[in-house]
Amino acid sequence: MKAKAVVFTDVNQVSFEDVEVPSPGPEEVTVELEYSWISNGTESSFLKGERVTGEQVTRPEDILPFPQVAGYQKVGIVRSVGDQVRDLKPGDRVFASVSRVEGMAFDHGGHVNPAVTHQSQVWKLPEGADPIAYSGLVLTQVGYNCGMRPTIKEGEFAVVIGDGMVGQWAAQTLAHRGAEVLLLGRHDRRLALLPEGIRGVNVRKQSIQEAIGDRRDIAVVVDSIGAMDTFRQLMPAMQHNSHLVSAGFLGTTGMVDIQELRPLEMTLHSPSGWSQERMDGTLEGIREGWLQTTPLITHILPASQGAEAWKLILEKSEFFLGIVLDWRSEG
Repeated sequence: MKAKAVVFTDVNQVSFEDVEVPSPGPEEVTVELEYSWISNGTESSFLKGERVTGEQVTRPEDILPFPQVAGYQKVGIVRSVGDQVRDLKPGDRVFASVSRVEGMAFDHGGHVNPAVTHQSQVWKLPEGADPIAYSGLVLTQVGYNCGMRPTIKEGEFAVVIGDGMVGQWAAQTLAHRGAEVLLLGRHDRRLALLPEGIRGVNVRKQSIQEAIGDRRDIAVVVDSIGAMDTFRQLMPAMQHNSHLVSAGFLGTTGMVDIQELRPLEMTLHSPSGWSQERMDGTLEGIREGWLQTTPLITHILPASQGAEAWKLILEKSEFFLGIVLDWRSEG
C-alpha cells in the first residue's frame, strides 16, 4: 500500500515522498492523519546523524540509518480496523505513535499517512477534543514522566533545566503536584510561554547563583536538555535525599559519577520511551487542562513542507518551539 511520508534520506536531507506500508493485520488500525507533531530534539539528532537508535549515540563504525520515516506521533481518524480490534471503530478520532513502514532503515515511523498502527499504540481521544492538542502526546508524556517520577512534597523546590517542550511539560507537571518550580532557560520568548506560577530565568541574562540565591533546598532537578555542567552548578543547593531526572540526550558527554551523588544520597532517574500508564495519565492531564500543549505551538505547516520545517529547526532562522505538520489536504 502506498503512503505519503516525511523521509530523512541522508544527513540533513528531508523529502516528502511516497513510501510503502504493509497491509494492515488483524490487530492493526489504519489511521488517516490530521496532524503530526515534530519532536525537535530527537528527530533532529537522527537527521544530523548523531544517533543510530533512540538511545545510542553514533560510533565511528556505525552505519547511519537512512532512509528513515521520521517521527513517532500523530492524530487522525480511523479508516479501518482489523477483525481482532475491539475498542476502536472507523470514524474514531485517535492518537497513534509508531506505525509500520517498508523499505526503510527502520520498520516504523511517525510522519506517514495513512498510518498502519498496532492497536496497543493507538489511544482514542476524548469526545469533542481539539485533535491538535494531543498530536504530540508521546513527547508530552516525556515531560509528564520527568515531572511524575521523582518524590516531591507540596511546596518543595524543583528546578527544571531547559525551556524546550519537555522542560515546559516537566515544569507544568511538577507545579501540578504542588512544587515550587524554577525553570532555567535561554530564550525570553519561550520563557514567556510558561503558565502563571512557574518562574522562568534566562541564564544568559542572570546567573544560576543569582536565580537561586542562598537556597539549599532544591528537592528535584530535571535536566531536559543534557546539561550536566548546569546540574553540577546546582548541586551545592540540593538537599539530602534529592532527585536528579536526566532526560536530555547527552551524546558522548553523559558520564555520571555515582560518587558525586552519594553524599546527598541522591536518586538518579533516567526516563526513556513511553508506557500505557504514562500515556493514559498524559492524555488525562491534557483533557483536564493542567498540561497545556497548544500554547507551545508556534508553526503549523503543510506536511508537504516538511523540508521547510526542518530547515527552520536546523538553521534556527526564526523563533520556533512546537512545529506541527498538517496532513488534512495531503493525499
